[in-house]
Amino acid sequence: MATADRYAKPISDVEWPISEAFNTTFRWEYQDGRDSLLKLYEKGKEKQWNANTRIDWSQDLDPENPEQLPDESIPLFGSDVFDALTREEKATLRRHFQSWQLSKIVQTVPDIDSKFYAATQVIDEARHVEVYSRLLHDKFELAYPITPTLQRLLDNVLTDSRWDMTYLGMQVLIEGLALAAFAQIRDQSQNPLAAAVNAYVMQDEARHVAFGRFALRDYYPTLTQAERDEREEFAVEACYLMRDRFQAEEVWETLGLPVDRCAAYMLESGFMQRYRSALFSRIVPIIKDIGLWGPKIRKGYEQMGILGFAETDVQAMAAEDERVAEEFDKRHDEIVRVAAATSADSTGAASGAAAGPANGGAGRVSA
Repeated sequence: MATADRYAKPISDVEWPISEAFNTTFRWEYQDGRDSLLKLYEKGKEKQWNANTRIDWSQDLDPENPEQLPDESIPLFGSDVFDALTREEKATLRRHFQSWQLSKIVQTVPDIDSKFYAATQVIDEARHVEVYSRLLHDKFELAYPITPTLQRLLDNVLTDSRWDMTYLGMQVLIEGLALAAFAQIRDQSQNPLAAAVNAYVMQDEARHVAFGRFALRDYYPTLTQAERDEREEFAVEACYLMRDRFQAEEVWETLGLPVDRCAAYMLESGFMQRYRSALFSRIVPIIKDIGLWGPKIRKGYEQMGILGFAETDVQAMAAEDERVAEEFDKRHDEIVRVAAATSADSTGAASGAAAGPANGGAGRVSA
């Protein structure tokens, strides 16, 4: 079945052409790379994983609540619109909103260490496309096209000819957006398949954000104040966009719910408050660390009420993402071990049962 056949509503075009303004440069001589990026490149190589073997795809999803998330994770929870829904309508809403959440998911750089690591990220992104395609198309049997807000942000990022603007947009802002969204599912889902997919993808995404951080914090001190001001303004505008514009209008419209009322309720919901905290705890400290911390951006973040997130320990968050993914591995390995032992015991018991009567019979005949 074609991907477009899984979309909740028809789309006008399955292609999205982007006019890129990047120059391709071939070089045969590079200086030694930076130690931090070379170590990240080594980690990227070591942490590659196979989606066929690391994830148990034989697990099913509950058709009424695919990721087994609490209803509090639906931004309409507690509203009169939600309370008026029947049990069947609530089940449909869970499936569509969870699908919409998942559906939101190497430019040229001058340094050899950046090129090395970017190559591992290409493999990561291919795997992410694979696992979310399988989860949405094979398990949910439902998907949503890219949201207009995210498409607008990506357009701005991908059409800029300056490599650092692409990294600022993709590695810091959009990857931060992804980490915040995936963390909510990973930490709240009671379905082991959905939780594991998001935990493993987050392990990769944490490296991607670290890549942007290492690459940009060496570069931004070399820019003029005017150039940094431009980038700070872009980062503030992007944060406003991510804070205010992801209101799932496509879901409410598809389900025939009052779009304006649902979007207004979602904007002030507990769901969005938790999401914003997760989002800005991922983004703001990185912005400070890479050196975009002038008066312009501090004023913008203060007005948004997110300046305090600058003190978040991003290293600790990345280590926690790594730890959680490894915990899922331990659970998976234990399940495989127990299943293998159970299978061996069953085979042995069956063999014994088959041999027992024959030996007993032989004994009785001999006697």
